[in-house]
Amino acid sequence: MIRRPFPESIRVVMSQAFAQIAAIALPNRCALCGNMSHTVICAGCDAAYWNEARLRCAVCAAPLAPGHARRAAGYRCDACRATPPPFDATLALADYRAPLDGLARGLKFHARLALGAEFAGRLARLLADTHGAGGGFDVIAPVPLAHARLAARGYNQAWAIARPLARRLGVPADATLLARVVETAPQSRLDRRARRDNVASAFAVARDVAGRHVALVDDVMTSGATLAAAAHALKAAGAARVTNLVALRTARD
Repeated sequence: MIRRPFPESIRVVMSQAFAQIAAIALPNRCALCGNMSHTVICAGCDAAYWNEARLRCAVCAAPLAPGHARRAAGYRCDACRATPPPFDATLALADYRAPLDGLARGLKFHARLALGAEFAGRLARLLADTHGAGGGFDVIAPVPLAHARLAARGYNQAWAIARPLARRLGVPADATLLARVVETAPQSRLDRRARRDNVASAFAVARDVAGRHVALVDDVMTSGATLAAAAHALKAAGAARVTNLVALRTARD
């Protein structure tokens, strides 16, 4: 008898279900320090790692020096002033550094989907403080994975953040608003220029976005090349505004 592989959609559902069952069955421990905790991040780690005040570029969320000059349009890094990217704004929770980088890896590579909801809750609170309820978005969409990578992993870590975030904000979420039409190499293996070339023309817009404010969600923003390529596709399709919502942001290379 020939055994046929499960369809991709079934594999995604099964992966998410197993992760949720494990989260319920296993003792609750802080995702950072490993101590017993009733929450994903214990109070001690929350105070130690999540409350650092950080001046960031309003466009790309790159960390800025404390004395960076503010312009009429807000704080902008030199790169975004010289060559504005296709997206209009970026919000990031924190820098991509230890131990917070372990949270992103746990979500991305180990199906710790509760971390997606944790990131979503923190992004929702940040948006409430900076943009008001709902953030002014018409739709929230994740950065899509390549088909082969989605099939291998079983889930999209960006969707694990975007879906609960949309529920918290009361904004429609669309997992397939963007499609990755080019099978790209993993960005982590490439330098800045190669990353930009790797994702150029990688995305297509599946639905009408004319005049809409689209929020793009991803787990980590490094060079910004992937988000820029996605925003370029959205703007070319008529989107009025694109805002990136990311959990962690690396310092610019």
